[in-house]
Amino acid sequence: MYPHPFSTAYWRDAVRELKDLRKLTFAALMIAMCVVLSHVPSVPLFGGAKITWGFLARSVCALVCGPVLGVAFGFAEDILSFFLTGGGGYPFFPGYTLTTMLGVLIYALFLYRAKLTVRRVFLAKLLTNLQNVVLGSLWSAILYGKAWSVMAIGSFWKNLIMLPFQTLLLVVLFGALLPVLRRTGLVDRSTPAKITW
Repeated sequence: MYPHPFSTAYWRDAVRELKDLRKLTFAALMIAMCVVLSHVPSVPLFGGAKITWGFLARSVCALVCGPVLGVAFGFAEDILSFFLTGGGGYPFFPGYTLTTMLGVLIYALFLYRAKLTVRRVFLAKLLTNLQNVVLGSLWSAILYGKAWSVMAIGSFWKNLIMLPFQTLLLVVLFGALLPVLRRTGLVDRSTPAKITW
């Protein structure tokens, strides 16, 4: 485990995941899970916000596979999901692929080989949501010719509404998965089996 990602050993471990057949297989399974989760109906909240489910598989992949394999996963997942699901009526745009890759990177920097706490999970989700606001609004402005600020304001409120629900879902999911991931050796055995505050 590492207290932060700012060490050579951390990145050496992260690069090593690219050669681990089990981690590559796990990443492929998480791509399949993202495709499956894209067919699960979203849960409407209020203010136009709704919970979709793909972020769960992306965050688990980041936790297990780390930032290097996670970024490769994000690229492959976005491309394959688009072509397998038809893009949900939206045109293909590489900016969305970049957003997915950066989102998985943020999750990995907070979750990979780290002691999981509710605070870490919250910060990872907060930063991915902020990135979604900034970049998602930029891509919409480019594609549809709308003002970035108008898009960003609406997106900000939706992401703010979703944040506590998404954080709670991640905490529950990680709490359930950590013991299994430890037993199977998919996360470091020094990783605690439960999330702390």
